Amino acid sequence: MPSRSSKSGKVDPVAKAEDLKNTAAQSAKPNAPQERHRREVAGDGALKERVPNVGPKVTAGQAVMEERARAKVAVFKRAWGWSIGFFAWSFFVHATGIFLFTKGFLLTRLVLDQRSSCTEPPIPLPSSFRGAGTPERGCWHPRAFEKAVVVIIDALRYDFTVPFNSSSRFPSPQVFHNALPLLYDTAVNEPQNAFLLPFIADPPTTTLQRLKGLTTGTLPTFIDAGSNFAGTAIEEDNLLIQLRQAGRRMVHLGDDTWTALFPGYFEENLSRAYDSFNVWDLHTVDNGVTEHILPLLSTSKRSEWDVVFAHYLGVDHAGHRYGPDHPAMTAKLQQMDGVLRDIVAALDDDTLLVVMGDHGMDSKGDHGGESDDEVEAALWMYSKKGVFGRTEPDFTIPPQTAKERPVGQIDLVPTLALLLGLPIPFNNLGSPIKEAFIGRKGKGWENLKNAASITAAAVKRYQSAYYKARGLEEDGVGGTLQGLWSNALQNSASSKAKESSWRESYALFSAYQRETLKIYRGLWARFDVPSMMQGIVILAAGVLVLILYARSVADNDEAVIKVELEQAERKLESQEVAKGAQDEKVDIDLTESIVTGALIGSAAGGSLGSTVAMMSPEGSILNEGLFAAAVGGLLGALIAQLGSLKAFRNPMPSGLWSWLAIIFTVSQAIGFASNSYTIWEDSILLFFISTFGLLAAFSCLRQASMVNRALGVYHSALFVLLGWISSFSRLCREEQMPFCRSTYYSSAASSTSAPWQLLIPFLVAVLLPSVIRSYYTSTRSYEGFAPVWIGVTLRGGLFAAAIFWTLDAADDGDWIPSMPKGALKSARVVIAQTVFALALAAGTTAFVWATPCVSISTHKPAEGSTKTKATVTVMGYANVHGTRYALLVFNILLTCLMVQKPMGWLSLSLCTWQILSLLEILDVLQLSSRSIGPTMLALLASLHFFKTGHQATLSSIQWESAFVPLHEIRYPYSPVLVALNTFGAHILCAVAVPLTVLWKAEAKQHPRRLVARVARAWATFALYFAVESLATTLWAAHLRRHLMLYRIFNPRFMVAALALLVLDVVGVAIALLGSRVNALGIADVFGWA
Repeated sequence: MPSRSSKSGKVDPVAKAEDLKNTAAQSAKPNAPQERHRREVAGDGALKERVPNVGPKVTAGQAVMEERARAKVAVFKRAWGWSIGFFAWSFFVHATGIFLFTKGFLLTRLVLDQRSSCTEPPIPLPSSFRGAGTPERGCWHPRAFEKAVVVIIDALRYDFTVPFNSSSRFPSPQVFHNALPLLYDTAVNEPQNAFLLPFIADPPTTTLQRLKGLTTGTLPTFIDAGSNFAGTAIEEDNLLIQLRQAGRRMVHLGDDTWTALFPGYFEENLSRAYDSFNVWDLHTVDNGVTEHILPLLSTSKRSEWDVVFAHYLGVDHAGHRYGPDHPAMTAKLQQMDGVLRDIVAALDDDTLLVVMGDHGMDSKGDHGGESDDEVEAALWMYSKKGVFGRTEPDFTIPPQTAKERPVGQIDLVPTLALLLGLPIPFNNLGSPIKEAFIGRKGKGWENLKNAASITAAAVKRYQSAYYKARGLEEDGVGGTLQGLWSNALQNSASSKAKESSWRESYALFSAYQRETLKIYRGLWARFDVPSMMQGIVILAAGVLVLILYARSVADNDEAVIKVELEQAERKLESQEVAKGAQDEKVDIDLTESIVTGALIGSAAGGSLGSTVAMMSPEGSILNEGLFAAAVGGLLGALIAQLGSLKAFRNPMPSGLWSWLAIIFTVSQAIGFASNSYTIWEDSILLFFISTFGLLAAFSCLRQASMVNRALGVYHSALFVLLGWISSFSRLCREEQMPFCRSTYYSSAASSTSAPWQLLIPFLVAVLLPSVIRSYYTSTRSYEGFAPVWIGVTLRGGLFAAAIFWTLDAADDGDWIPSMPKGALKSARVVIAQTVFALALAAGTTAFVWATPCVSISTHKPAEGSTKTKATVTVMGYANVHGTRYALLVFNILLTCLMVQKPMGWLSLSLCTWQILSLLEILDVLQLSSRSIGPTMLALLASLHFFKTGHQATLSSIQWESAFVPLHEIRYPYSPVLVALNTFGAHILCAVAVPLTVLWKAEAKQHPRRLVARVARAWATFALYFAVESLATTLWAAHLRRHLMLYRIFNPRFMVAALALLVLDVVGVAIALLGSRVNALGIADVFGWA
């Protein structure tokens, strides 16, 4: 009976199944006994086949079968190509949705292009100030200094600069205490020459965003965090623009971020820029800055510059590499103390010295977030003139903690501008620092009031310009500000020449500035809700398409899943080959129609969206074009799916395991609405994994076979146990304290491994290949290429990588003082590059060309025996697909381990072991075709993300992984290495997804069935992360006014979004292409079903 087709010409999979059943009634039953007679799979996984002991003979039937095999390969490649095309298009949908949501969610502000002018002060200047409008005397305020030296000690936390004082946090001194005494001592002993204050940064605490705030005086927005590695020039008004307009000559030394932000500003013959991202190097930048700054301060060089910016990186790099509680930090701070003493000694009376940290560092030495340790930097200003003072006698002693008398980092901008006689940058929102204007006796309230009024007037001018540009009414948005400003002006005009009047005027102008700053913090927290909704709609539709796709390929699988139906289809296809009609009779796969519809819809939508954008004066071709292309493609895919889908006869999942997969996924999605759930996500994931293991153990007890019961219970218990062992590796986030203890590093205040942890990689090198071998030998699959690759190559690569981390510790701890500087680093780079070459180049080549992990032996009948047939034994036949594909997983494992610290080795090794046990559980319970397998891999990936020393925080990113095989930053390799480190568990589990259907699968697979099963497994795995990404976007949008938005919900959204995009790429480039190579390699030996 011919197949029933729809009007569109597409073959209905259900109708096809009915046709096969009719044919099966005639063909399958007679063939089944013959098949059982010829082939026997022994319990040990070997295939024994009795064949006639005759020579080769070519028949017409064999020629037909060869033609049929070639047709099968064509069907397979075609189906696989369309499946890869579907998931590549899915990546486009996810990337578009995330882009549009991010565009509306990560805040931006309108940058005004106006610039302040020396001749146009915001209010009339005091009559006592003569020389107004002249840079020589001062533009808006009398010029106090001719020159300035601005020293940035990257990550100089405030408590690094004050003496130790016992507290609950630090009951005893840490190594960083009392190592930089100069700043505190001069502030106490010479209050007229110096002051030391807490210097509070606005998050995000990344260097590039801090430099923007320190030079413009405005607030950063979170979207700038993505620019920390690719700084673009600052175009808005800032201190350096004002310096250049005034004809001041600037010199830059140190961190090359400055040259990216301010290209062409610095004297080329005097400036020296150094690479800023090599956190392994503590000394090159610092030594270079010191080498060049001291000669500039000499009498002979002093006339060649006006302002020097010197940016030291050693303290920051020591924190990243070792953490603050390490002798290297002590040495760095002591070095900075000595350098600053030399600079102070070389200064003249007309030069201002400013020393500051751009941000702090957390207990591990990292930064980027908004914890107290990350935002609390230090500011020290020094002058031999003796012009500084205190508003209160008690303030002579610097604050003991950063909670007392802090100043904002944006306050430095108006302070420096006025002291150097410059106009305050137009976008500034900061206020002048009192100690710089109150005078040495603390009586200069008139000067302080004048500085505050000028600054407040500049803020008022900016406010009016900003509201006008935004089309806002000042009275409606800032009615309170208008009242404060009027009161300040009236009080200033009517005040008498008394200290009390000046104090009151200063207080009113300061109140106006503070209220303005508060309003702008809220104003710039306005989200682009339409863009956010566009992103959410696209992500939600993408989830729906994945759900329908997983169901549709499941339907296609059911059409050929039964043995008799496969046999019937073989007969039909053989008949078609014999008629020469195979090419014309190949079914149009449902995936092909989905991808075709998606591509047509995307092209049409993109064209329409771009046209509309070009016709609109405010339209964006990129935004509207992407949105329309994504929507058009989604509509095309949905129409194709709904037009062919029969799965929704019963849309509800069936069985415990399908429901469990849904419960795990939905519970995670709902849980992200809670900040406490998000904070303790790793513990909840461990609970889910343990729940699965316990349910699997109980289910295995119901197996009829004693062997299956024992095997299933063993692997279920092992699966849970390994999860709990992995929980020993932990990196706590600040919100988990004091209920969490970090074990990933040697201590909570370190970013290096403990000596005992260095044993872990060697134990892994010894034990893990043996563990893998045990799973191979259970099916007699430790044959062919497996012993060479697992027992020799993998183990050798693991030992080499273990030596790498030992050498790294030796370099960090200076175990071999006589070793030439850089020798250990050079050796490590060679080892790392060798391991990567072994895993990626040699490993990929070996995987592509490897034969199945089997051995074949032929036993002829003994002489005189009545048997006439030889016996062919194929060792490893029972798991031929799984064991060969697993070689690719082990290659990826070695790659990921190379960039993990020792505790990360423990986590990924246990994850690999759990994956192997999960595969055995799925086999015992016959769950390879269910969604629970890919879902559990997704949970494992999420759990081991945390167990490899990561959290959903910027500060947990292990930037040093970018230098494992490199001496310096190199694009695109360095970002890829960081991604391998951060998402190593995700990548490993993603590559293992095809194993859920290939492990112990039949050697001879129907091509469409194989494609459908692998595609369904990957769609289920990707669906988990697509739902997670959708949920985090929804909750971040809903909770966008939540106090913990930027501390918890926003970072979690960013992690989910990046994980989804990374996995989309890994799925297409590694997992699906690897499955294709594997299937063709197996079929080359054993053929197709």
